[in-house]
Amino acid sequence: MSDLTISFVQASLQWHDPAANWAELGQHIEEISIPTDLIVLPEMFTTGFSMEAATLAETMDGPTVAWMRQLAATRDAVVTGSLIIQDQGYYYNRLLWVRPDGSISHYNKRHLFGVAGEKDVYTAGTERLIEEWRGWRICPLVCYDLRFPVWSRNSATAPYDVLLYVANWPASRRTAWITLLRARAIENLAYTIGVNVVGIDGNSLAYAGDSALLDMRGDYLVEVGNHETSITRTLRRADLEAFRERFPALNDADPFSLGEPVLSALSH
Repeated sequence: MSDLTISFVQASLQWHDPAANWAELGQHIEEISIPTDLIVLPEMFTTGFSMEAATLAETMDGPTVAWMRQLAATRDAVVTGSLIIQDQGYYYNRLLWVRPDGSISHYNKRHLFGVAGEKDVYTAGTERLIEEWRGWRICPLVCYDLRFPVWSRNSATAPYDVLLYVANWPASRRTAWITLLRARAIENLAYTIGVNVVGIDGNSLAYAGDSALLDMRGDYLVEVGNHETSITRTLRRADLEAFRERFPALNDADPFSLGEPVLSALSH
């Protein structure tokens, strides 16, 4: 299996201004000077983390999807990130997985952030997405999903090599972001990527960035800090396989199904 080169963009999003965000994110992507396999953008990268879905939602044939398709084709890379999508009368915080050939898979955010009213506006997803891309299995999730280890769980029935979170995670909870990213990497024996934003949004919430790439030991390969940037790194297949062979902790994990209540066996 070959190695995988990933790029991600940590940016300050323009509130409710898709065109400005396409332009700014595009500038950061132009700074990526080497071939890459995967380009990762933040959560709700066209608008910031907004509950104004009725005004801001796009469709699956809208301008942002067209922009992502063009970018994926030009860079010969998958482009992923989430945006507000209206589909069959429902609003979703939807992560799109856009391939160079223009085909798309998607993941609807499962855990909606009730504190901000997200669950009152958006419809929760019911299925995880695990994509195979250039010999790697990748599980992309969205922001608040990070707090729920069962949903993120690596397993023999749905294995992955890379765990990916796109986010708008406020600075006030940055300790949780840093701690949970490391925990998810360690417990799932997977490369783990968290892509956040910086700056102040339209609700006066501050974001500290802290986008990061960690290896399967929970060690940082990249720590971004709180500035706008694009980062490119190559994930080594041999390192992942060698560590999993030396320390096969997933073989000892408790079996369960995401489709069943976790405590069902105790109800008797």
